[in-house]
Amino acid sequence: MLKIKSYVKVKSIAEAYELNQKKTALVLGGMVWLKMGNRNISTAIDLSGLGLDTVQETDDEFVIGCMTPLRELEINKRLNEYTHGAVRESLRHIVGVQFRNCATIGGSIWGRYGFSDVLTMFLAMDTWVELYDAGRIPLTEFVNRKKDNDILVNIIVRKQPLFVCYMSQRNSKTDFPVLTCAASLIGEEARTVIGARPARAVVVEDKESILKNFKHMTNKQRGEAIEKFTEYAAEHVTTAGNMRASAEYRTLLVKILIRRTWEAVGGMKNEY
Repeated sequence: MLKIKSYVKVKSIAEAYELNQKKTALVLGGMVWLKMGNRNISTAIDLSGLGLDTVQETDDEFVIGCMTPLRELEINKRLNEYTHGAVRESLRHIVGVQFRNCATIGGSIWGRYGFSDVLTMFLAMDTWVELYDAGRIPLTEFVNRKKDNDILVNIIVRKQPLFVCYMSQRNSKTDFPVLTCAASLIGEEARTVIGARPARAVVVEDKESILKNFKHMTNKQRGEAIEKFTEYAAEHVTTAGNMRASAEYRTLLVKILIRRTWEAVGGMKNEY
């Protein structure tokens, strides 16, 4: 059972940061995951009155407030135009519309959950997090940071030429994913992200530069590179077993989803 001693709806991020320095204090997100746990909270900090629940677009970036519901991202026209529908695809399987109206982007990113579709998707873009104390840092760095008492304010997606595809495997609709995968070309950079391993999502380092210059390859060269990279990734991505799938099955899915997403990014397959 979740027990809260004191609840504070803060009037500023500075106030929230000060309150959050106590070890037993906690910032509330959408409360859809937190309420399922057992813990005692001395001070529950509510950011909902600070106007951090919108998606703002500039010429250079999307600025997404930490309290923005996942449903808002799912239906946001400009964000989905930019990602060719990949953001919508990454969110539409998460439980149901009512759930996505409550769950927030800040809670999803800050939690760095192993099952997170959201984390996989946003790692596949040029995404930064804005922390109250530490400032802006890349999501690729933030995902491996130790949790601390800072406050996540905004998620920033920097606009670059982007081709991205998101896919996941589930045993049943609305269930947690067995494996998630996002492939993207961020400008000239080829990036592959694997999540729900069942550990938190990781960017697959292409140390052999297999997908380098993917954008300029012929279809034959792309096909060969994809096949080589699927084998490479299967060897280098660590998977484990749980109630939803074995490690061996997840490793097989690594190869399948990487092949499918990169074929989609390369224009070789439109859908599956």
